[in-house]
Amino acid sequence: MAGSFDGKVAMVTGAGSGIGRATALAFGREGAKVVIVDIGVEGGEETVRIIQDSGGEAIFVRTDVTIASQVEASVNTAVQTYGRLDCAANSAGITQDVAPTHELQEELWDRVISINLKGIWLCMRYQISQMLEQGGGAIVNTSSSVGLWATANLPAYTASKHGVNGLTKVAALENAQEGIRVNAICPGATATPMIRRFVADSPDHDLDVMAEKSPMGRLGTPEEQAEAALWLCSDAASFITGTILSVDGGQVAQ
Repeated sequence: MAGSFDGKVAMVTGAGSGIGRATALAFGREGAKVVIVDIGVEGGEETVRIIQDSGGEAIFVRTDVTIASQVEASVNTAVQTYGRLDCAANSAGITQDVAPTHELQEELWDRVISINLKGIWLCMRYQISQMLEQGGGAIVNTSSSVGLWATANLPAYTASKHGVNGLTKVAALENAQEGIRVNAICPGATATPMIRRFVADSPDHDLDVMAEKSPMGRLGTPEEQAEAALWLCSDAASFITGTILSVDGGQVAQ
């Protein structure tokens, strides 16, 4: 897909690390002007530097995706800087501390749902509004394989990702005749800083065991997830909308 996004503008949330950063770098590699959105300044600015050092163009907008005014401002900044918004990859998200449903603290529930689900909705709210004005665009939301089945002791995370899948389908149907495609990827266990932190804080989970449970016998990489998101945003996927794509090494097929 070399140069397949030349002249296009892409926004990537959660782009300071992990799948978000890999997706932002992939857009930059393919010629897009990239709007880096993250709550962490250091990580976001580092992603911008990597893109610029490779000859690409990018800006950073510090944004808390749970705050409507900040999300709106990030979209406005993208348009003010580059004139439009063609693609969006909404990757900002968190996991949760392991806890059964009856022991989960309300504060943790609220935080996970707010970032993982409300954050996706707020991003789409302003991204779609801009895309409607300009006559089209493509959005890919980062869900999770956990959004396709239930995982014990991860009630908030599981609920949030099921919600992302449903929200993605609704937005896709609403905008199917407006030139706006909306899809989601469901990463399986992927070697990101987030999963490493999760495993470090969860003695019952182990990266090697996760890898062994995969039909392919390994973890995914952020770059593999990024390529799936990039393809869904590309013209090669022009007849695909409302799709929840598993990128999990065959995990969901078991």
